[in-house]
Amino acid sequence: MIYPALLTLALLWGQSLPPPLPAARPLAQSQTVQSQITQSQTAQSQTAEVQPSRILPVSRVYAGAVAFSPDGQWLVTGNGEGVIQWWPVRVGGSSGPHLRLPGAVTALTFSPGGRRLAAIGGDGRVRVWDAGSRALLLTLDPQSYYVTALAFSPDGRVLATAGGDTTRQPSSANSVKLWNLDSGRVQGSLRGHGDVVTALAFDPSGRTLASGSWDRTVRLWDVTRQLPLRVLSGHQDDVSAVTFSPDGQTLASGSVDGDVRLWNAPDGGGRGELKVGGAAATALAFAPDGSRLAAGAGDGRVLLWSVSGGGLLATLRGHTDSVSALAFSPDGAAVTAAGGRDRRVLLWSLPSKLR
Repeated sequence: MIYPALLTLALLWGQSLPPPLPAARPLAQSQTVQSQITQSQTAQSQTAEVQPSRILPVSRVYAGAVAFSPDGQWLVTGNGEGVIQWWPVRVGGSSGPHLRLPGAVTALTFSPGGRRLAAIGGDGRVRVWDAGSRALLLTLDPQSYYVTALAFSPDGRVLATAGGDTTRQPSSANSVKLWNLDSGRVQGSLRGHGDVVTALAFDPSGRTLASGSWDRTVRLWDVTRQLPLRVLSGHQDDVSAVTFSPDGQTLASGSVDGDVRLWNAPDGGGRGELKVGGAAATALAFAPDGSRLAAGAGDGRVLLWSVSGGGLLATLRGHTDSVSALAFSPDGAAVTAAGGRDRRVLLWSLPSKLR
């Protein structure tokens, strides 16, 4: 398996990816399969196993990124060949336009209002487009600073990027930059992590930013004052994902140690742990109503938990490589995930009892 941040570093440091899987199906059309659900009895709960309702063969090399458009009509994917593609969620619809970047697309995200789309390219630059017209608005050039993660503020006016320095100097491989999208300039830098920063998330108010790092910590930042608020410790390996619940009260963090930790966002207190089991937690997403949390795993599984009870509700299967990106549909009725070197993006339509 290869994790998203490692992909970024490999590309920017001139290293090659592990060999891709043998060529399989053509890229012209997506494959639709009937969703299947089976039940497996565990000692603690009855857990559903869900197979994908749709398979998108998005790449010949690497499926690195995926997001739902805010209106829920499109799946937008980024691949190892540098192509961003719009796929209709409705089966039978026509594919949308392509955007092309130099090198692999390692992450992409929409602004909360859906007006802008930002993506990281293999050249280390971040590009921002008008999501409606697909016109390029900005190219953010961090120069020697490589980018491993990005997040829009809730108002869409600030883009946070995370990473470090391609010179590999430890003192600079730990920063978060805040870009003013009106000017295209850096309006602040947040420093304090002891290693590469690999994950970012704004809380719904836009006043707090969470960052996760290879230093095994999660940090919370006051965005307005550009000052640290607190350090959350407990993970035993690199932190690979962070996300806030829609109400801003809970922060979830995932780690290569296989734990998903839940934190009380206002004061940083621990609220519990969820175990991926036998694999890294590589991606996280809350359902739009905050009732469920999905975690992508290094072995290709996607696990779906109840936030209130902590019980495992379902395992979404189909990927054969590490999950590199994960998202709920805006209505919470579906989950999508990119599967790295298995070169596919999968879509699971959730049965009513899991919504």
